[in-house]
Amino acid sequence: MSVRHDWVVREGGTTTSWFDVRLTFTDGARVEALAVLSGDGVRIEDVRARPPLSLDDLAVLADWLETPLFEACVRDSPGAAPATPRRARPEWPRGREGCRLAAQEYRAAREQGADPVLAVMRVTGHSRRKSLRLIGQARDEGFLTPRRARR
Repeated sequence: MSVRHDWVVREGGTTTSWFDVRLTFTDGARVEALAVLSGDGVRIEDVRARPPLSLDDLAVLADWLETPLFEACVRDSPGAAPATPRRARPEWPRGREGCRLAAQEYRAAREQGADPVLAVMRVTGHSRRKSLRLIGQARDEGFLTPRRARR
């Protein structure tokens, strides 16, 4: 289920917003709808489905779309409180504490025989390059043994 805010028209004191709603089922069926939010409420303007919806399915379409569409409309409606930002990756402490936690995860993965870089990537949510940089910083801080003996 995805709801995407397409466009907004402001005229005078009224605002009208259009939302593109896509619903995909596990069997490959999909439903696409165009919803309009105006001062009167939310309306469904257009519905396209592959395979076509039966009358029973059309009757429950509103139930399928209600919660995600409501959340998108409330979040994007004018005068609504700003939504709290959602992060794609978990919070990770910076500096010495972050290096220490990365080193712990690195050592735990090595003991289990798993890929330690992937373990750090999974925990931090960073790319491979940033995770390798974090592991290098943990080595520099002394939390991990040096990679090569220096001459």
